[in-house]
This record gives sequence, C-alpha cells and structure tokens, in this order.
Amino acid sequence: MLVQNLAILVLAGFVGFAVISKVPNTLHTPLMSGTNAIHGIVLLGGLIVAGLGAEGVLDKILLVIAIAFGTINVIGGFLVTDRMLSMFKAPGRAGGSKTNQKKEQR
Repeated sequence: MLVQNLAILVLAGFVGFAVISKVPNTLHTPLMSGTNAIHGIVLLGGLIVAGLGAEGVLDKILLVIAIAFGTINVIGGFLVTDRMLSMFKAPGRAGGSKTNQKKEQR
C-alpha cells in the first residue's frame, strides 16, 4: 500500500510539472491566485481536523507543520499576487491600468 501511494505521489508530481510548465506567463498570476484560494480551503480543513482532535503525537505534529506551511503559502501567495497587480496601477491612483492611463493622457 505504501509503494502504491508513493507511486501516485511521484506520478502526480510529474503530471503537475508537465501541466504548469505549459502555462503562459500572462496566466501565471491568475492561476496562482486561484491556487492560493484552494490552498486556503485545505488550510481550513487542517484546522477542522485539529479541532476535532487528531489522535497520536505524530499526527498532531504533522498537522501543525502542515497548517504552518499552508499559512505561509497562502499569505505569501496573496502578497505576491498583490505586488503583481500593483504593477498595473497608475502612479498616484488607487486603480487603473496602463491602457486607461494612456487614454487619459490624450
């Protein structure tokens, strides 16, 4: 059973790499935003499992580590997404794209 689970994990890694490597650069930020939202759901599931009471010390340790890494991933992802989106804002304005800024200068 362990060998089967490890084989699935390795194959999933190869499939994930193959899919992500074909994503164009323009879609990277929206894709990462969606992935961060999904990871937030995984983080919520980990908190629910922790609240219901995981049995065993090893399970609790792994759960705390997973929650910590999940939190770091969600926060870091949203910070990177915010930084990427701020590149499209006009200087001195709360919003607006570079295209809108060029139209207003005319």
